[in-house]
Amino acid sequence: MVKKFDQIDRALLRALQWDARLSQRELAEEVGLSQNACWRRLKTLYESGLIEGHTIRLDPAQLGLNLTVFVMIRTRHHSKEWLETFRSEVTRIPNVIDFYRLAGDYDYMLKVVAEDMNAFDQVYQRLIDKVDLDTVTSYMTMEAIADARDLPI
Repeated sequence: MVKKFDQIDRALLRALQWDARLSQRELAEEVGLSQNACWRRLKTLYESGLIEGHTIRLDPAQLGLNLTVFVMIRTRHHSKEWLETFRSEVTRIPNVIDFYRLAGDYDYMLKVVAEDMNAFDQVYQRLIDKVDLDTVTSYMTMEAIADARDLPI
């Protein structure tokens, strides 16, 4: 269910998306509220489940993760049991940072980060060793133009 929220809630969410380290005082000043009013609104946003936690963004290149690959997968299997196994195996691979079920020509898409082609090949070998897949197509990225953008609120 979509929660109704007003312009002040939107301003709070935009500010937190931009910098989740803002103190409550800084956040209140940013959106023009008292600290108590800001705290009450934040509490409501957390309780509603709209805010799912606090994270930081890391620079993959500085961690040696210089290769990003989008892996497109087709399968002949669509049973609940196969899907549970597939989900379990894919989510155990730490290099898979995003995982989607799709409508269209492919059934699934993975976003994989790796140090280099050899490291990606190890991820690929692990994936095809654990689960029966029909087609696996990989697209290596050359540049991240807009990555991990804030949600439009």
